[in-house]
Amino acid sequence: MAVINQDEINNIVWKACDTFRGVVDPSEYKNYILVFLFIKYISDVWKDKHEELKKEFGNDTERIKRRLERERFRLDETCTYDYLFQHRNDNQIGQLINQALEKIEEDNKAKLEGVFRNIDFNSDMQLGETKERNARLKNLIEDFSDPRLDLRPSKVGKSDIIGNVYEYLIARFAAGAGKKGGEFYTPSQVSVLLSKLVEPKEGDRICDPACGSGSLLIKAANEVGSDNYSLYGQESNGSTWALCKMNMFLHSKDNAQIEWGDTLNNPKLIEGDTTMKFDVVVANPPFSLDKWGAEC
Repeated sequence: MAVINQDEINNIVWKACDTFRGVVDPSEYKNYILVFLFIKYISDVWKDKHEELKKEFGNDTERIKRRLERERFRLDETCTYDYLFQHRNDNQIGQLINQALEKIEEDNKAKLEGVFRNIDFNSDMQLGETKERNARLKNLIEDFSDPRLDLRPSKVGKSDIIGNVYEYLIARFAAGAGKKGGEFYTPSQVSVLLSKLVEPKEGDRICDPACGSGSLLIKAANEVGSDNYSLYGQESNGSTWALCKMNMFLHSKDNAQIEWGDTLNNPKLIEGDTTMKFDVVVANPPFSLDKWGAEC
């Protein structure tokens, strides 16, 4: 099996952003790119698993269906990347993508409920009128059809390709956003250093009360050296909260509790009748924020 080149994958996905550059503000189109990468990834994983089960059970569709229902997520055929690719010339392609996202949420409520509520692939305001919007979405879908962008586990192996490319894109978008990028991403070097300094151990409860897209929290988790830990985070920006939920999912942090809301004025990490206690807390809070709640 050919070795997957991380840089090559990063470049392919970054090039997909050309569809939106000059038309949609980067702060907005990053969500379309990252959500579509998410669709491509779960579709490839699902396809791989289906092919694996077909080899094991042949044409016994009922047994294959039962086994697929026990996977860590569910994916209806109408929600897959391949289905959307086949319908890329449809006049209602934006609506088809929206319906796919709604179905993915519905079938995976425990992990993804509410994640796609702030994204609209059928928006005139963001993507233009029907003809222009359909052309952009078709280009986006075709950008992800590059045969090198094969994210199936049987091709990728144990490499964290999808997690790495997600981190790469978030970092690039943050860099392009200048100071505002700090609202959703902490530079990797800072995250790694801070995670090592706090020395998280097995069994620790690890929290980031201003978690952004979750990169710092993931870095801290990776320092533990096993899966014996629990992750908690809260984020006030709805779109960034959604990115964090997807980021956790793509890094297989399925049990992370990520809440949406202002940590100081509306803490959501509650245990009993008081705020939760943690063994390790990491954060890159908005230090320059003026109206942070002191007046309340």
